[in-house]
This record gives sequence, C-alpha cells and structure tokens, in this order.
Amino acid sequence: MIPPVVIPPPPAESVATLSEPAVAAGLTDARIHVDAGFTGASVTLFGAVFNPTDTPTDVIVVVRGPDAALRLVRKHQVAGLWLNGRPVLFEGAPSYYATASTRPLAEIADFGQLRRLAIGLDHLRIDAPEESRMVTRYGVRDVVVSRLGDDYLDWRRAVVRLKTEAGLYASDPDGVRFVDRGLFRAGLTLPATAPTGRYNAQVWLFQEGAPVAVTSLTMTVEKVGLERDVYTFAMRRPWLYGLLSVLLAAGAGWLASRLFRAR
Repeated sequence: MIPPVVIPPPPAESVATLSEPAVAAGLTDARIHVDAGFTGASVTLFGAVFNPTDTPTDVIVVVRGPDAALRLVRKHQVAGLWLNGRPVLFEGAPSYYATASTRPLAEIADFGQLRRLAIGLDHLRIDAPEESRMVTRYGVRDVVVSRLGDDYLDWRRAVVRLKTEAGLYASDPDGVRFVDRGLFRAGLTLPATAPTGRYNAQVWLFQEGAPVAVTSLTMTVEKVGLERDVYTFAMRRPWLYGLLSVLLAAGAGWLASRLFRAR
C-alpha cells in the first residue's frame, strides 16, 4: 500500500515583515572595471518597497566612495600679488558622494534628521584638520579650537564645490523613480576620474519625515589589465618604480636626440 503524500504546511510568515515597511535593492553591475579606455560608467540601482500601511513613502539613495585625504590651499593677496597660503589637509573626505531621491531632501526630512544621518551635500561629514590650539573662551581655560576656526564652513564649502565641479559629488532630487507599484530605480553616474576602491550604497526608506528602513549595498571600482599591473607595482615597490620611470624618461630623451641628430 502506497503511503499518502503529506504536504508540509507553508512556513509561517514573519510578523515584522507583514507589519513594518521594508526596502530591498540591488545593482545592475557591482564591479566596475577601469582600463585605458575608461570614460566613465552608468550603473542602475533597482529595488522594491514593501509598505503594508497607507502612509506614503520616500526613497533616498546615498552612494559614498572610499575616503581620502584632500589638500586645499587658499590664495592671499599680498602687495598686489596672489600667493598661496598655508595648505590645509582634510582627512576623511569621501572621494565620491552622490544622492538621489524621490523628491528634494528638505521635503522628505527635516534638517536634524538629515544632519544626524549625514544625508546630502549640506550634511556631509568632512573631518577637519587635527591641528588645534588651546585658548580661553568665555572664561573657560584650555578650550580646543581647530586652526580653521570660524573659516571651517568656508573650507568645507570649497571641498564640496571643487568635488562637484569635478563630477565626483552630485545630488539629484528626482533621481529615484517608481516604475511600478513598490518598484523603483535610480541611475548612478561615475566619471572617468572616479577613484578605485569599494563604494557603499545606502537605500533609505522614509515615512512622515522619519527613517523606517534601510539596506546597504557595495560596489567595487577596480583597475584591470596593464593599468592594474602598473598600479600594483608602483604601490608595492615605489622606489623601484620611480627609478625605472627616470631611466625610461632618460632613455626616451636619448633616443629622441639620436634621431634628430641623424636627420
């Protein structure tokens, strides 16, 4: 006698999944290859929103590249001449930063929320130089004040402005579009000067000005082919790489002089 087939019950669905908003996302290309012909890349981020409530939702995508030191110099006019002042080194400035959202950030959340989460160019965290001095302020001794002092915001604006002009910082208030109920997409553009390394993408889900869900993705920009070999060699053996570069330049100059003399 053939025993009856027992069909197991379906797995119980998570109460949290049924009652709380959630967001899921993915990238069309999580690895970007950089070679001699690299002119930039376009990556599409797609995702889905699960919203069991009647409250409208907004999506904000934040993409941050690897942090890198940034050196800035302010010019000063001295006796009619423009001279470079003392350089300022920022540490921890993202090499790439972009946001895309369903509408302007200020309409999605208030200043405090955006500042706390560091969402948007106006709220981007950029570490000030470590150099400081001890002063007495308001009757309190030994108050640590950054060397930039009140000029910090001006320097910070300069960082954002220069990176934006280079195409490395961007903000698109209409960059996230819903293509169907709960389904959305956002386009990301990497310029030819995009630095290599690991990029982190955060997809935030907001309701009534507050974050209710977030998911994270990673994307890697890496050199391939001869460019990768040369870069790896230069990083691992900088002195030998420098010596070979000098010898190669000297050899090219000597060969060019011989050719001109032969003519």
